[in-house]
Amino acid sequence: MSEADVPGQDGFEELLQHLQQSRGFDFSAYKRASLDRRIQKRMQEAGIDSYSSYRDHLEAHPHEFTELFNTILINVTAFFRDAQMWEYIASEIIPRILQLRQGDAAIRVWSAGCSSGEEAYSLAMLLAEALGPERFNARVKVYATDVDEEALTQGRAAAYDDKAVDAIPKPLLDKYFERVGHRWIFHRDFRRAVIFGRHDLILDPPISHLTLIVCRNTLMYFNSEVQQRILERFRFGLSEGGFLFLGKAEMLLARSKAFIPVDLTKRVFAKASRTVVLDGQTSIVASGTDPKDLIMIDRLRDLSFQMDASGQIVIDRARTLIMINERVRTLFGLTADDLGKPLGDLAVSYRPVELRSILEQAWTEHKPVSAKDVEWTTVTGERVSLDVQVMPLVDAALDTIGATIVFRDTTPKRRLEDELRHSHHELETTNEELQSTNEELETTNEELQSTVEELETTNEELQSTNEELETMNEELQSTNEELQTTNEQLRESSEELNRANAFVENILNSFRDGLIVIDGELRVQAWNHRSEDLWGLRTEEVLGKHLMNLDIGLPTEHLRQPIRRCLSGESPIEKLQLPATNRRGRPVRLAVTCSPFALGKNPTWGALLAVEEDNAAAGAKVKSAG
Repeated sequence: MSEADVPGQDGFEELLQHLQQSRGFDFSAYKRASLDRRIQKRMQEAGIDSYSSYRDHLEAHPHEFTELFNTILINVTAFFRDAQMWEYIASEIIPRILQLRQGDAAIRVWSAGCSSGEEAYSLAMLLAEALGPERFNARVKVYATDVDEEALTQGRAAAYDDKAVDAIPKPLLDKYFERVGHRWIFHRDFRRAVIFGRHDLILDPPISHLTLIVCRNTLMYFNSEVQQRILERFRFGLSEGGFLFLGKAEMLLARSKAFIPVDLTKRVFAKASRTVVLDGQTSIVASGTDPKDLIMIDRLRDLSFQMDASGQIVIDRARTLIMINERVRTLFGLTADDLGKPLGDLAVSYRPVELRSILEQAWTEHKPVSAKDVEWTTVTGERVSLDVQVMPLVDAALDTIGATIVFRDTTPKRRLEDELRHSHHELETTNEELQSTNEELETTNEELQSTVEELETTNEELQSTNEELETMNEELQSTNEELQTTNEQLRESSEELNRANAFVENILNSFRDGLIVIDGELRVQAWNHRSEDLWGLRTEEVLGKHLMNLDIGLPTEHLRQPIRRCLSGESPIEKLQLPATNRRGRPVRLAVTCSPFALGKNPTWGALLAVEEDNAAAGAKVKSAG
């Protein structure tokens, strides 16, 4: 793809939004250059040169989503990938974990971005070797998570081919795998300790009480801000003394205060003690503070903010976007990339309501300011009604440090109010109708009394009518007998007519020449077997069709004038020799005789065309029909 063919950035963002809405994958936090490069790679493989065309391709071919996600997420993994690093984990880190978690204490390990599960099973084998099968099953849980459902399905199956298990030492392969057909299946006694599940490192809360996190070559796809947020979540998920194992390409931790290097060359880090990182802010915790409480407080805070049914936006005094929750993302299509941007640069600052003036009023008056019944259409096309409230945020010194903007969905309330208003109107209308109906009923009662009297008179008339009907019934019975006799006569006539038609048809089909009977409007009324043989059209295909509209090898245009002369009685018989093409596509010379066809008293009701092959006339000059 040349530079001139590179799709526009608008189309790129619309494609990312389509992926989020249709499949739930939010790539807004991924590095734009890498993400763009991988999507364009897949587009080239699919032979598509624009983002809009590729979006249409995704809608028409749902299986393409799998190919695209595999290209974006890469899903490159292997058993004991980078063997020296895994040897270090087995010889140095796992013994420290066992020393830290003595007795029957649970050992919880997280393989984040596990792809098809090879690293998770590698962890399980090393821990089973260190603990033994019984203690391993009693104490160890390996959590394997990813955003790719297809990769998770492969991991849950725990079945791998010969190439995949090539890196596993033979003693471990024989001990932990069973050969089934052409596949190696991880032993079910150890498989129960490995738990697979979908988890988004950006949006979902971390797994807690962990002793080891393995997240190799996953963070490098995210921008630096998101990387720091994920590292903060990892830190709170780890128990004191826990370890983090990263991939070769990930060196961001050198600038992080959440972890300290254990062996930088092996990419192994330990949780930093006494330092708590909360949404990018680092603070020192008192020595008596229980880290478990901090983890729970942070998770509760994140969950309560994200899961609030009302949309919330938090800005600082400089009107910079600090926090957004999931409901705001759904309402306005905001993403993690919008964090840190000025509110005025975002469409939400003036749609669905002018927030800038309301915000200024709230700060000036030092009190919440609201806007009621604001109509809005979400990014998913849902029509909602919102109450918007801007509340200033002040610190202990009563200085304004920011504001929170809350969008409460009042759609159900508005719907109920509309329904109540409609019901009230219907009740008033019904009451008026009931009053009118009552008056009508009184009038109807009087009419019924009069009707009873009329019915009595009518009853007498009906008795008289009944006698007349009995007389008519006798007459109808006589007429019915006559109709039965007539019906038998008609049946006999029909049989005779059928025999006559069959007789005529046999006569027509007995001719060696093709016979075509047309009426005065040149529509085909008869077509014998020889005609079917000549032109390849069955009788039922041509009956009622205009002769000149039939697609046969006969040049019917030359027959128009001779047929007209026969129908007008000018020329009783017309004979022509015409070149034609039979049903097999071979050229033939035909002798066509046109003569009037009489029906009843009309001597020129139609015309009869007799068509025969005239090989003797091959050299004769064809008579022009015109």
